[in-house]
Amino acid sequence: MEEQKTQPAVEEFKGNKVLVLNPGAKFTFSFGVGKAKMILENIDAIKHFVEEYGKKE
Repeated sequence: MEEQKTQPAVEEFKGNKVLVLNPGAKFTFSFGVGKAKMILENIDAIKHFVEEYGKKE
C-alpha cells in the first residue's frame, strides 16, 4: 500500500525547529537547520547519487 504524500511541516524537537518531510507517516524523516544547510550545500552530489544509484522506473 502506497503512502499518501503530505506537505512538509515545521515542528519542534527539544526546543529546536525541524522540517518533517513526511508528517503522518509511520516513520518520519526530519532534520534541523544545520542539516538543511548541509543538504543545500551538497544538493548536486545528492542529485547525482539518485541519478546514479536510484531505481530506474
